Amino acid sequence: MMDSIEKADSEVYEAIKKEVSRIRDGVELIPSENFVSKAVLQAYATVFTNKYSEGYPHKRYYGGNEIADIIEDLAIARAKKLFKCEHVNVQPYSGSPANMAVFFALLNLGDKFMGLDLNCGGHLTHGSSVNFSGKFYKCFHYNVDKETELLDYDEIKKIAVKEKPKLILSGLTAYPRKIDFKAFKEIADEVNAYHMADIAHIAGLCATGVHESPIPYCDVVTTTTHKTLRGPRGAMIMCKEELAQAIDKAVFPGLQGGPHDHVNAAKAVAFKEALQPEYGEYTKQIVKNASALADSLMENGIDLVTGGTDNHLILIKLNTKGLEGKGKDVQNALEEAGIYSNKNTIPFEPASPFNPSGIRIGTPAVTTRGFKESDMKVIGKCIAKVINKYEDKKVISMVRGEILELCSNYPLYPDFDILR
Repeated sequence: MMDSIEKADSEVYEAIKKEVSRIRDGVELIPSENFVSKAVLQAYATVFTNKYSEGYPHKRYYGGNEIADIIEDLAIARAKKLFKCEHVNVQPYSGSPANMAVFFALLNLGDKFMGLDLNCGGHLTHGSSVNFSGKFYKCFHYNVDKETELLDYDEIKKIAVKEKPKLILSGLTAYPRKIDFKAFKEIADEVNAYHMADIAHIAGLCATGVHESPIPYCDVVTTTTHKTLRGPRGAMIMCKEELAQAIDKAVFPGLQGGPHDHVNAAKAVAFKEALQPEYGEYTKQIVKNASALADSLMENGIDLVTGGTDNHLILIKLNTKGLEGKGKDVQNALEEAGIYSNKNTIPFEPASPFNPSGIRIGTPAVTTRGFKESDMKVIGKCIAKVINKYEDKKVISMVRGEILELCSNYPLYPDFDILR
């Protein structure tokens, strides 16, 4: 696969080699990352990257799109089957533009909406003041309960009744528990608001019933196509048929030009993979691994937001270890040990988003590699060792050795011969 790159650009080739080595020799615990199949990689790197296909299947502005139409039709049909939804737009380039398209389709500038606060597990596009969603629209954030760190649906309802938003957004990026989409629908119905769900993180779990699907309870649902869905970097929007025209117009020509047909090809392959029985077993194992990892961390004296997890992600609290505002330092120490995570705010963050008091980890990528619950026990102990001695290079080096030994049992892309 790599001969042409090696001959044409040795610098890029060497960087790719280094990245392959990094992911093979480390434990990837960033919950928004995963490893696609070789088939998805190959679909992505095809001649479809050369095509320009402004418009939608069978309604293009350029000629020569008969085959591109086949690809996009396949992606749409498979996504509909996978999520049991009425309408799908697979063209959004990424999750944030997908969310922006929904806002543009359903709201007027300055309209009120509700979203989960960033510090409590929401996303930038859920109303952050530095994002388009907070700049162009009036957001009323809901939070988690200070004691339980869980969503308080009674409090969410009170805010909705008082502010009467036009849209209520449910979704997460750092909330480790299940979301009650039915409860959100009931609140939205009471105040005559749209209910939008952003399931970028949990899409794979929702598709297989490991997490309840929001589709029956939402007007529109957005998701990325990577993370637990294990496809290429991209996004899609699912909605009721009555909103299809507005959503499609908001994506094109509202926000984007031609779709990335090579990405749509890779999406189609990933959706077919997700329709297989093996994928359902994979998503179940994601949650089993996350639960085992959470248990291991707590057994080794590490506190977690909400005291555990119901899904694929875990949020570690560092402030209870006297490490308030040390998220970046701990993330760097874990990386030295071959454990990849990301610093993250915790509910009611006592420090700042730049130097927060939490670490976010998840299990989609390690589950793809074949890791099981027993391996999570090892990883949990390793993480605890680093957190407790994050400035001790000897401890970090020792943990690095344990991680290398563990990873050697689970080859990644074994037939991807670039490290010869």
